[in-house]
Amino acid sequence: MRVQLCFASPFLALVFCAILAPAQQAANPPQPSATPVQHSDENAPELSTQDTSTTFKVRVNLVEVRVVARDAQGHAVGNLKQEDFQLLDNGKPQVISRFSAEHGEPKPPVVKQETPPETPGATLTLPNRYVAYIFDDIHLQFGDLAQVTGAAKRHLQTLRTTDRAAIFTTSGQNQLDFTDDRAKLQETLNQLRSRSVTASGTTECPNVSYYMADLIINKHDEQAQRVAAQDALDCGNLPDARSALAEAQSAARRALDLGNHETQLSLGAVKDVVRRIAVMPGQRSILIVSPGFYNPEELQEQTELEERALHSYVTISALDARGLYTSMPDASMSRMPNHEIASLMVQYQNQEALANSDILAEMAHATGGTFFTNNNDLDQGFRQLATPAEYSYLLAFSPQNLKFDGRFHNVKVTVKGPQRLAVQARKGYYAPKQAVGEAEQAKQQIQDEVFSQEELHDLPVEMHTQFFKTSDEEAKLSVLVRLDVRHLRYRKADGRNNNNLTVVSALFDRNGNFVSGNQKVLQMHWKDESLGTKLASGITLKSSFDVKPGSYLVRLVVRDEDGQLAAQNGAIEIP
Repeated sequence: MRVQLCFASPFLALVFCAILAPAQQAANPPQPSATPVQHSDENAPELSTQDTSTTFKVRVNLVEVRVVARDAQGHAVGNLKQEDFQLLDNGKPQVISRFSAEHGEPKPPVVKQETPPETPGATLTLPNRYVAYIFDDIHLQFGDLAQVTGAAKRHLQTLRTTDRAAIFTTSGQNQLDFTDDRAKLQETLNQLRSRSVTASGTTECPNVSYYMADLIINKHDEQAQRVAAQDALDCGNLPDARSALAEAQSAARRALDLGNHETQLSLGAVKDVVRRIAVMPGQRSILIVSPGFYNPEELQEQTELEERALHSYVTISALDARGLYTSMPDASMSRMPNHEIASLMVQYQNQEALANSDILAEMAHATGGTFFTNNNDLDQGFRQLATPAEYSYLLAFSPQNLKFDGRFHNVKVTVKGPQRLAVQARKGYYAPKQAVGEAEQAKQQIQDEVFSQEELHDLPVEMHTQFFKTSDEEAKLSVLVRLDVRHLRYRKADGRNNNNLTVVSALFDRNGNFVSGNQKVLQMHWKDESLGTKLASGITLKSSFDVKPGSYLVRLVVRDEDGQLAAQNGAIEIP
């Protein structure tokens, strides 16, 4: 038996996955021993400790698409069958190889709790839905921020026991990681402030917005340049039009640099949250609360975060914090433009407002989310965006003739028949850039299952947990895995029954944050008589964790070399 341990912080949970010995075994060929093992030798060990290369037969990877179909009144429709759907990949019909219909809220995962909490009536529930709320405090104005935080406070009071929420900001200040502690969530909302990088409280001279700066510098728009120069001439006491034009150009460069900085900060914050939530189990979604912001075509952060969200099956929705937007001159301006350019200034202001909301709509559209805009009922917005639809469907397909070119594939889902239904689904996926080896695919498959919550029973496995306190503040948690090795599938060779098992035990805290992981690779070469008599009670593997008192979730994943899987959830409370 070969044992590996690896550890990671919650924010680097994916690192835990070096989890997977198959790829490491391939990279580390067998070391010569003084007495080479021959499986045909009657005395050869039945549990080999030798590191050997392993070939995995991997299941075909599927592209999963969650679908919500709504009628003309916006109600989710729940009576559709697999044959009612058509799925296209870059315009080519695909065979739906997996289909399931879900009704109501997602069901809590099956979890085995062997040690009940000591507190009477207390239960340990496994979180199955994670929502990250991103408040764009860089772009939110004071009035809008007060409105949306009030609605958010009311909304977060409705969290269920299986929900976990986190609050992030684009400035990186006043943040709270995933929790079900409503008091901490309310406290964090109370601390939110508007933290604009560019707002000075006075109208600049000349008054060149980020949108206008992009028109002037990047798009060489002569009208925008003339408007800025005229404003510079009016407010700057400049000697001539040439000086005003130079001042307008300089102001546009400053506005463009500052605007780019704010946009990059906001998009970078969203990308970091996508990375954070991607390692959480269960349903994962992001809700961006923002008035929107401008993103010139030259900035690529938006495409990168959308790609990361698609790869990680994370849905991004957005709430326009401005509510019902009305077109009027900016009342916060401390200096109004003269009548010759005032109408053009308002025109640019309106164009910028539309462009600011575009980025929110695009992120939601690209990742299968929803954009709530032009509506003052912010309470409804939070309910609509953060609450799963009453009915949904999960479709999966194996792409035909997939090329490993890293290109984006457009996915379109439609409902057949005469009824007109609006379909909400992810808009596509990215093909791998290169063919992935079988060992790497097996590694990814185990990692995906570790961070899933679905129970699988391809293999005869049982998990038990136990603990003992070493002090008031320290405990030893043991995960016992019983394998019924007699009923595994084996390859017969040299008179032996051969199979390799990868056994992973992962520990999460009560909020679903990864704590630690442990892996064992079991290489078996059983004789017939051992399987027939000696191993009637199976074999047991033990993994141990040093922990603090608290509530823990245990995830067990076992995989054999044929790609069969077992996965179980456990819970334990250490007083």
